[in-house]
Amino acid sequence: MVLAQLFTKATLLAARSIRLILTLAMLSLSSPALMAQDRSDDGWSVCNYTSYIIETAIGHFDEQRTVINGWSRLRPGACEIVLAAPLKPGVHYLHGRSSIAYHDGQRLWRGDVPLCIDPTGSFSVENMPDCSVLGLTNAEFIPVMIEDERSWETLFTETENWNRDKAAAAGVQRLLDSAGVYSGQIDGYIGRSTRRSIGNFLRSKNLDASTSDADLMDILEQTAVQRGRNVGLKFCNRTSHALWAAMARESDGEGESQGWWQIGQDKCVKVIDRPMPDETHFAFAEMQTEDGKLWRLKNGNEPFCLSRAKFVITGRTQCEASAYRTGQFIETAAVVDNSIVVEFFDDDFVDVSHDR
Repeated sequence: MVLAQLFTKATLLAARSIRLILTLAMLSLSSPALMAQDRSDDGWSVCNYTSYIIETAIGHFDEQRTVINGWSRLRPGACEIVLAAPLKPGVHYLHGRSSIAYHDGQRLWRGDVPLCIDPTGSFSVENMPDCSVLGLTNAEFIPVMIEDERSWETLFTETENWNRDKAAAAGVQRLLDSAGVYSGQIDGYIGRSTRRSIGNFLRSKNLDASTSDADLMDILEQTAVQRGRNVGLKFCNRTSHALWAAMARESDGEGESQGWWQIGQDKCVKVIDRPMPDETHFAFAEMQTEDGKLWRLKNGNEPFCLSRAKFVITGRTQCEASAYRTGQFIETAAVVDNSIVVEFFDDDFVDVSHDR
């Protein structure tokens, strides 16, 4: 029986807590915590005490260089050895990102140490000053001080402070929600509503009730990812340069704007990863060319607020009075089948260098 048994003995977490910066693709939520302790065997173990599937990358010193490896996938409630013993006491580095399965955006567990990663797949690289030389990108890692040569354990946690078993249960609930088969609370309790949703999902996939928790999570993740591909708001860059984009929407008479998304040439990004509500949406974009000119999306006539850094701003008037600036957004096409796709082309932009 899937998730039929939950442990009742809470795991004691005697450790130092380090607050992380939690970056969302869409929403700002409470930051999770990272906890460290020296209980694991055979190396550095990373455990997932959150309700999200987390993909991790690590960095460690190897002679005179820093080597970065990724990605290790951790289901909620799972642990994995990410670096075998013997360990070299000292600073190591950890970066985490949630699976793209979740409809409310991808989360990044990050610190302030920039290291090279390949966001597209597995990698093992030596860090270098310019990651782009090898087609890599920068990611911000959390420093982790390892003090034991034999073993060390690092835990990802949430503000709910799940124990390992509640994290697994909450993880199933969150995946059920993202797969579109559950709309209840994410509370770590497998009650009647959750059991009913699990049963309905298993029957819809012709799966046996004895399906393991791990298999259930994997199949739910695949279902949620596929569902996310078919819904939401997507920005696609068809120009000859990288650009920065923002979105806005009007709901119940109140405007909200959010940005920024960096979009490479001939790339797309999913801005909203859930079924689109029947609201009016807007888009804004800028790009800078090699000659230093600034180009901006033309024909915009809907004012919303913008900020220099990543932002979510409620309200669309008196932007400058709040230390923002006003940007002129274009209205997107209407929602069709819970989805909107916005494509940016070179002809959509006008040179505004003289306005700076």
